[in-house]
Amino acid sequence: MAHAPLTEILVASHNAGKIAEIRDLFGPLGVAVTSAAELNLPEPEETGDTFEANAATKALAAATASGKIALSDDSGLIVDALDGAPGVYTADWATLPDGSRDFAVAMQKVEDALQARGALTEAKRTGRFVSMLCLATPDGDVSFYRGEADGVMVWPPRGTSGFGYDPVFRPDGHTRTFGEMTAEEKHGWKPGQATATSHRARAFKLFAEQRLGVPVT
Repeated sequence: MAHAPLTEILVASHNAGKIAEIRDLFGPLGVAVTSAAELNLPEPEETGDTFEANAATKALAAATASGKIALSDDSGLIVDALDGAPGVYTADWATLPDGSRDFAVAMQKVEDALQARGALTEAKRTGRFVSMLCLATPDGDVSFYRGEADGVMVWPPRGTSGFGYDPVFRPDGHTRTFGEMTAEEKHGWKPGQATATSHRARAFKLFAEQRLGVPVT
């Protein structure tokens, strides 16, 4: 089905790191980007038990409140030895009693859980980052685009780039963690580029091809 061209997009997020990555991805496409944070839109409560449900909650809330087409991202870390945890509760693992978030604490929780499960070798420390993008219109239409990046959990944390759990995740095919990569190395993707490294870049590549009409490579 043909879609009207997108000239502007509202990123349904208050996460500065996530907004920066999505803004970088839109850069080569000539789409103007604003964020829910910039418009002081309220953050909806994420009560879903799937990435799709939470992504839809955020995108629909932003689209309804602003009257603009909104794109959300619900992403998380799935660790195989932890039965898929933290999963959709990835951010919750970093939440402190005062409501703030400390991902150093979250990374330590993951490592402690892996140690408790006896996951000491790389073969037992596999996992993946998942990014679920949801595009929502003010009248309630939604579409989804999923990207995944497989890798292994490392310890101690390595690198200070990126955000969240990036310093303890080394994607397959690479010797460095996301936390050791530049922004361009981690999530850089441009039209015509056949591959993307991060989960978010892979989801965005799918979105660009299916919604924006960027040619499939």
